[in-house]
Amino acid sequence: MARVKGGVSAMKRRKNILAMTKGYRFGRSTKTRMAKEAIFHAGKYAFAHRRDKKNDFRKLWNVRINAGLDTAGTVASANQKPLSYSRLIGNLKKANIALNRKMLALLAETRPETFVRVVEKVK
Repeated sequence: MARVKGGVSAMKRRKNILAMTKGYRFGRSTKTRMAKEAIFHAGKYAFAHRRDKKNDFRKLWNVRINAGLDTAGTVASANQKPLSYSRLIGNLKKANIALNRKMLALLAETRPETFVRVVEKVK
């Protein structure tokens, strides 16, 4: 059986690894072993941060809804507390209004008059 030398495929593999680390700094963009390690870590972070991004957006929507409630002037009567984010979400569920947080945040930011009508409906 003839001997097979792996130079071509090895170079192709290395070239692909280094292509993935284009833009990285120092040895991570030029040395194969360091580049491989960098790709491995980058993949782990990308996976984890895709999950974190969902939490980040939910936090952002909560803040926007709460700010919308503040600007909507949700002043309560003497025997009630002012409407907060958590109370709004609870009242929405009781009233069977199926608006998710993303839509509520969008309403609070772009169409405050519609947001005020939604808030008045659940008060």
